[in-house]
Amino acid sequence: MDGKLAVIGLGSIGSMALWQASRLSENVAGFEAHTPAHGRSAVGGDTRLFRMIYRGNPSLYPILKRSQDLWAELEAETGQNILTHTGGLSIGTKNGPYLSALLETTQQTGAEHEILSREQMAQRYPQHNLRPDDIAVYDPHAGALRTDRAVTAAITAAQTNGATIHSNTPIDAITETTDGVHITSGEKSWTFENVIISSGGWSQRLMPNYLQSATKPYRIYLTWFVARDPAEFSPERFPIFIRISGDRSMYGAPAVDGVTVKATLDGRGAPTPQADSVPRELTAGEITETTETVREFFPGLFPNIVRSDAFPDLFTSDSHPLLGPVTDDSRIYCATGFSGGGFKNASGYGQIAAHEALGKGTIEGLDFVRPQRFKGI
Repeated sequence: MDGKLAVIGLGSIGSMALWQASRLSENVAGFEAHTPAHGRSAVGGDTRLFRMIYRGNPSLYPILKRSQDLWAELEAETGQNILTHTGGLSIGTKNGPYLSALLETTQQTGAEHEILSREQMAQRYPQHNLRPDDIAVYDPHAGALRTDRAVTAAITAAQTNGATIHSNTPIDAITETTDGVHITSGEKSWTFENVIISSGGWSQRLMPNYLQSATKPYRIYLTWFVARDPAEFSPERFPIFIRISGDRSMYGAPAVDGVTVKATLDGRGAPTPQADSVPRELTAGEITETTETVREFFPGLFPNIVRSDAFPDLFTSDSHPLLGPVTDDSRIYCATGFSGGGFKNASGYGQIAAHEALGKGTIEGLDFVRPQRFKGI
């Protein structure tokens, strides 16, 4: 036996699961096909949005709360600034479907928030050019997560705790035996008591057939722009945002590098045959729609894309994650399929995965993420 637990894939979720597992056991190892936070993984793109208000399943809220605490713990443990607090804006048509659904969820969770009229937005955040019937909901606890920094900090913390890292070691196969789980990479092999699959877009080939059928790699693209006055779009003055106004939608983050503002079309992920072959260049249609939206939403940005990229992620057919053993009594655990929305909760999901895979406990209310929901479909 080579250890208690192997984490396969050290991206957004895997790095956090390894960090948490290293707090629970001395005999844990992480396997990464390339290098941690490599430029082709779903971690790419500098930042992800962290927010406490959202539309959808209220059961996410306890995980968000725990993730908020864990991001602070990771910062304290490593001395890294990972979550830049900016506040957050959800912008949309007053009484429209987006904000109505968001406020309904927020009422159920009790998340702190403030409703801002169009006039209040013009005073506080004039960077946004709102339509006549637009308003906003402000989240005081939102911010921008520094993705590369978060992943490398978690892996560093895990190594400090005694975890072993195997970089440039793609896992070819996983075989469960009566005693443990056998994994192979080329001519090398290891046996662990338990294994977590957290390889994002590359997870499919390591999962059973019923989960392969329920998942699909997607291409997600990101775009950045230059501000006419960079100070107006600094983290101190420009909160993260999600905006769905009529026929246009966009989300983004301030200029954490002091130069470029992330402003990306929302909900434009599309299936891709394989995670290894995601087209990085934007199509003419993607460029046109993005620049037209920026021209309307943000007069303070030059409406020219100065940087763009595309990354793979694994989506499930219901857009909820896969978090749990592949069968009730399996030693193989899935922590993947986060469908483009996992990073804000990565630390919380990683803690759940590590505790459950090592038999250290669980929490209630996780039926919506269990892999077995796809059995028999």
